[in-house]
Amino acid sequence: VQLQASGGGLVQAGGSLRLSCAASGRTFSNYGIVWFRQAPGKEREFVAAFRWSLNREYVAGPVKGRFTISRDVAKNTVYLQMNSLKPEDTAIYYCAARAHWTLDYANVRQYDNWGQGTLVTVSS
Repeated sequence: VQLQASGGGLVQAGGSLRLSCAASGRTFSNYGIVWFRQAPGKEREFVAAFRWSLNREYVAGPVKGRFTISRDVAKNTVYLQMNSLKPEDTAIYYCAARAHWTLDYANVRQYDNWGQGTLVTVSS
């Protein structure tokens, strides 16, 4: 499956953005689809995951209550809705996919299928 991430941009603190991760080549079916982010000089960190087969979301603690992850089955797309954005949310956001769900879903090494990344910049 090929992943296309989009939706990044420049937003003021407190604003919102919605990122999209669209798949082509095959449907997600039993996939796990995740969002990671990487700020300058920092390691890539887990943001949120979606278990396609069970329609369940998992969100990292630092963004819980502000970010949600959801899907559009018809469009074979996963979204990351980001509200109440903070300057520390500034990063390149990457979506990734794994053909079979893993309980270790927050581990970046579990994924070898990545989208190209989309830059989110939050100004103070």
